[in-house]
Amino acid sequence: MVSYVSYPRTGRHLQRYDNRGFRLVVGCIPYRYKKLEEASSNEEDIEVLVISAQNGKGMLFPKGGWENDESMEDAAIRETLEEAGVLGVIEVS
Repeated sequence: MVSYVSYPRTGRHLQRYDNRGFRLVVGCIPYRYKKLEEASSNEEDIEVLVISAQNGKGMLFPKGGWENDESMEDAAIRETLEEAGVLGVIEVS
């Protein structure tokens, strides 16, 4: 197991809020394609990564606060690395 240390970002005073005072968050759905084990198959399965909820009840996708000095994509990358320990290519939809 590999453990990652969060960037030195503390507190919520740097985070973005909407006009109603709700904190804005970004998330990511990490996935990868995996070739089927059958030797003659050219098909692929898709694997999706989920993480344990902090309270231990359920699974969820990595997400967290979007800070003022970050683009949405940068925040998604940071949160996914911090919470799931993975890096990848961002696809925005």
